[in-house]
Amino acid sequence: MSDNKSNKPGTPKDTHYAKLRRAHRDQKAGGAPAFRPRQPVPPGEGPADGLVRLYGLHTVRAALDNPARRIRKMLVTRNAAERLSIPDIAALPFKTELVEPKDIDRITGSDAVHQGVLIEAEPLKPKRLDALGDTKLVLVLDQVTDPHNVGAILRSAVAFCAGALITTARHSPQESGVLAKSASGALEHIDQIEVKNLADALGQLHEAGFQTIGLDSEGPAELEKTFAGDKIALVLGAEGKGLRQKTRETVTALARLDMPGAIHSLNVSNAAAVSFMRRGNS
Repeated sequence: MSDNKSNKPGTPKDTHYAKLRRAHRDQKAGGAPAFRPRQPVPPGEGPADGLVRLYGLHTVRAALDNPARRIRKMLVTRNAAERLSIPDIAALPFKTELVEPKDIDRITGSDAVHQGVLIEAEPLKPKRLDALGDTKLVLVLDQVTDPHNVGAILRSAVAFCAGALITTARHSPQESGVLAKSASGALEHIDQIEVKNLADALGQLHEAGFQTIGLDSEGPAELEKTFAGDKIALVLGAEGKGLRQKTRETVTALARLDMPGAIHSLNVSNAAAVSFMRRGNS
């Protein structure tokens, strides 16, 4: 014999559905909606001239630990301060305010995952190519403009011990909160070199003993078969356009990433990570 107690009026189940039916009737009658979705908060005004805003726990922790980073101001929640292991915000050598998450939302917009902390700082100064040092692995970007992709590429470059990221002064994203958040702290751990003419820069890399390998889906050789020598510069082009013609003509070799699946092309940041892995396995 079945138990019909759960269908009797006044039971928790009946009350729950009764509330939903009443809310629906109220909304149809012109009353307040049953559920009010949170309205997104748009970003506020930008930072003062010459400063950038960086946010997120990993991003800010790396900036705090970087002696080359000049921080002017921090907004932080009590919880984020604890997670960043900051026992006394008053002891920090820059202006710091203890705030609520909504206070940072009003600056970054509610879509930004700031995790309760934001800093205003001077951007890191790009280095010259002649300051490359003795690294044996560099990454060169040929007009990759999406800050999410560049941030993800920076993260992979640091993970695989690349010594520098080389970009062009034009058609490359500037340092920003979006780029830094995507890099998850990697921005503070790799030299960034800015050049005016990429073909000339590739020529200087050749003179310094680097083999420059351009990634191209139609490249004549498999990437693994093009590695030669100790110094490697991987060159990646923009989404869709790929490497520019002058870049293709200047690199030491053009190579492709052969993939085993039905899809043979990768997002540029994923292509960078896979290239690093295959270089390490070669």
